[in-house]
Amino acid sequence: MKFLQQTLFLLFLIMSTIANAQDMSKGFTNLEKGEFDKAEVFFENILKDYPNNKTARLCYARAIGLNNQADKALQNFVVLKKEYPGDLEIELNYAEALLWNKKFDEAKIFYTTLVAQNPTSFVAHLGFANTLSNLKEFKDALLNVNKALELSPANPGALVSRKYIKLGYASQKVNEKKFTDAETFYDEILVDFPNDKETLMNKANLYLITKDIAKGKEVYNLLAKENPILALNGLSLIEHIDGKDKKALSLSQEAIQKINNTTEETLKNQTQERYVQALIWNKKYKAAETKIEELTAQHPNENWVLSLAATLAIYKSNFPESIKNYQNILENDSKSFDGNLGIANAYYASGEVSKAYKAANTTLEIFNNQGDAVNFIKKLKEEFTPFVEEKLSYAFDNGKNTAKATLTSIVFPVSTKLAFNASYLYRETENTVSKASAKTNDFLAGVNYKFHPKISYTFNAGVTSANSSTSKYNQALIHTFFKIKPFKLQDLEIGYKREIQNFNSDLIDKEIAANNYYLNYNLSTNFNFGWFTQYFYTTQTDDNTRNLLFTSFYYNFMSNPVLKGGLNYQYIAFKNQVPNDYFSPSKFNAVEVFIELLKDEKIAKVNSWFYNANLATGYQFIENNDKQWTYRVQAKLGYKFSDRLLANIYGIKSNIASVSVAGFTYTEMGLRLKWNLFDKPIFKLN
Repeated sequence: MKFLQQTLFLLFLIMSTIANAQDMSKGFTNLEKGEFDKAEVFFENILKDYPNNKTARLCYARAIGLNNQADKALQNFVVLKKEYPGDLEIELNYAEALLWNKKFDEAKIFYTTLVAQNPTSFVAHLGFANTLSNLKEFKDALLNVNKALELSPANPGALVSRKYIKLGYASQKVNEKKFTDAETFYDEILVDFPNDKETLMNKANLYLITKDIAKGKEVYNLLAKENPILALNGLSLIEHIDGKDKKALSLSQEAIQKINNTTEETLKNQTQERYVQALIWNKKYKAAETKIEELTAQHPNENWVLSLAATLAIYKSNFPESIKNYQNILENDSKSFDGNLGIANAYYASGEVSKAYKAANTTLEIFNNQGDAVNFIKKLKEEFTPFVEEKLSYAFDNGKNTAKATLTSIVFPVSTKLAFNASYLYRETENTVSKASAKTNDFLAGVNYKFHPKISYTFNAGVTSANSSTSKYNQALIHTFFKIKPFKLQDLEIGYKREIQNFNSDLIDKEIAANNYYLNYNLSTNFNFGWFTQYFYTTQTDDNTRNLLFTSFYYNFMSNPVLKGGLNYQYIAFKNQVPNDYFSPSKFNAVEVFIELLKDEKIAKVNSWFYNANLATGYQFIENNDKQWTYRVQAKLGYKFSDRLLANIYGIKSNIASVSVAGFTYTEMGLRLKWNLFDKPIFKLN
């Protein structure tokens, strides 16, 4: 727009008479220097003596239009246009006045005729291009600015207009996820304006979105030549996206050290913001909190500081505090991206799904097709989409027992609080030596209801039908439990489960039902340590009882993928010892060390792998016998084919006696498929 104004101003000078130019040279100079208030006064005085002077009237209208009186300027041009019909100079200024008044649709109509009537007018094509750019009609805008450049090759004003048209067009392509097209536009701009900072920043942002680490680093290294602090901030974010948080913090610390008295305030704030973010990524929460307090004192109630406080609260699981900070951001600016999407994440983390969905939709209303908001809503919808799961397995042990099974499960959410489920398990067991065999069919159906963001209840009931060579019977199955988050970073499950002992054919023949009363408790921390404990008290229909305690103390070495290791302890005690029927020691102790590597299927992208490997070894102590070495290996490898379909294979091998009897080995392998029945929930999220 600025260059169009300058071009039109030169046109006035050329079209004015020499006498008028001399008389009005001071006013022309004021306009040229951008001294619009002085130009307004000058030409207003001229018009007192020469009220009908066309050039003075035109210049006065321009002066007031550029001095924040766009509506008054347009009125003046409307009058001039009526008095001088067909005057190109006045029509061009009238068209520009429409742009000042943001009447882009009217300007488009007028410019369409103007360009058709004046196909060789550089100013007309340039003005039309700027109009179309404001309307985000970038394709036609590009055609017109290129036409302007044909009429005036290498014109600096037109080149700058084309730059901004291409930046807008590229941004549109990014929103449409046409990343290659966007990259092409950035490259074209850099031909006209080598190493243009604005273009490089946009290009770097593209690579952040696409997670193209190598290209992102290349762009930021180019920016480093002009602005090393800005480049280090970007490189820090790149390293975080690449999962290298320690490197990210190191680069951010380097950027902080480069700040001096000449650093502009905005860049200084951005650098401090990145530094706090890097501290949070590295779980240095105390240092981050101290820095946030310092920044809050310096910049009270500023959104970027509030956003840092909200982010820290999320990482520390202080969700109410995070929500409060995001609410403060939205009070300051209801259209804040950080505020709207941030509070969506905070609501989701605190279990308030409907509020999270509403906030994410608000984000999309303001930032059309924004990638993070789109992915957030997509994740929410996947969570509440009905799905079916099929699991096929084959197991065997060194006691010559084999088992083949197929398990089909379906989960059907009907709201964010209520979901129904059903499952069918068919299992065949056989001992290849004794030839004893049995078949079981288990049917279960139930409901899950979340009546509080931190409390949910599940009830499943059904029947098992067993059929062996010596017996045939039906027994009831029940599984009911509460899941509770009593305090932050804590998870508690309390439940009851009735099941039939069905490890092998002999156990199925004995028709032993077990009533399990259990508790699972997990405590996480902000410093990577965690503690999981499980306790079962079991009464059986053969008058036996069992106490089982399992506890695990672990440390998280990495978060993406998850790498953790620790120490497990297990204790089992049966009231009665019936070794001929099943493993039932009066006391059993096992200690093992373990390490686990996990890439969760929930965070896996389409056309990518997910996996899990758990290795453990230690010793078990059965009654008063000597210790025995144990091992356990579990592995899973899967692939996500689409948003609706994933599959994985798995395997388990163990010699821990608590599964069966001392001195045995157990092996299981299988295949699992999970398919979302639809591409979205059957109900409307709100």
